[in-house]
Amino acid sequence: MTQPQQAGPDQLAFQQYRALLFSVAYRILGTAADAEDAVQDAWLKWSAADRSQVADPKAYLTRIVSNLAMDRLRSTRHQRETYIGPWLPEPILTGPDTTDSVATADSVSMALLVVLETLSPLERAIFVLHEVFAFSYAEIAQSVERSESAVRQAAHRAREHVQARRPRFTADRARQRDVTERFFAAATGGDINTLMELLSPDVTLWTDGGGKVRQALKPVVGLETVAKWFATLGTVTYQGIEPGQMRAELTWINHGPGVVFRGPDRVIATLTFDFDQEGRISTIHNVANPDKLHAVADGTRHELS
Repeated sequence: MTQPQQAGPDQLAFQQYRALLFSVAYRILGTAADAEDAVQDAWLKWSAADRSQVADPKAYLTRIVSNLAMDRLRSTRHQRETYIGPWLPEPILTGPDTTDSVATADSVSMALLVVLETLSPLERAIFVLHEVFAFSYAEIAQSVERSESAVRQAAHRAREHVQARRPRFTADRARQRDVTERFFAAATGGDINTLMELLSPDVTLWTDGGGKVRQALKPVVGLETVAKWFATLGTVTYQGIEPGQMRAELTWINHGPGVVFRGPDRVIATLTFDFDQEGRISTIHNVANPDKLHAVADGTRHELS
């Protein structure tokens, strides 16, 4: 019987930082598939490198994956700009957040990832490395091959841009979970009155079908319109699946409470939520493009801290 080969020190070093590399790449790219590809390419570069010259494997690997992610993001920009309907990030399954990981949860929320889409690839990488992972400007300058002053300026622009478009509300996490559960029950039960209570007056629903499935091509705005949209959820055929064949479950998506809808043989959509300062639902992101549901369908839960 052949004994399995033990991992060498180089492979062990890479595996030690693999979760970090995926976390960086996913936040820069917004898609799990592209992030996994960037991590795999980083492994190939790591395998071919002269590691006797590598003093700090963590910094070295982060530099590789950051540059790979930026290159990949630049190459996909045109594709995203010509996308049919709103382009939303690819949702991934995570574990529940805890009280000491609110910043982590927000840093990978759909709402923030949508805002990060409006940054340049360089600004996005710098924002992620500094604001999320607390890399110093000097470390980031080395990673992205820019001067430290250029990195500071880009970080300042990115931070101002994000703060202007992403108000930070410290709504209680337990309340967010409770509101999501009540929304879930009201939507599947057709209870429009409860939906109206749970939604912010200017709530916005973003739907991403990517031209593959029928979805709204523009954001759906307003309390009554969005409430009616979800009140019919349990009564209409969706993507050819009868209501009786559809299953919905509450779970953790991008470190926040979310909903996964499944048909008999596939995942058909996810919902994630953003909340206003009163704890009401202010934004709903609905991803239904089947190309963006593979990470949820395979059931892998990612560690993104």
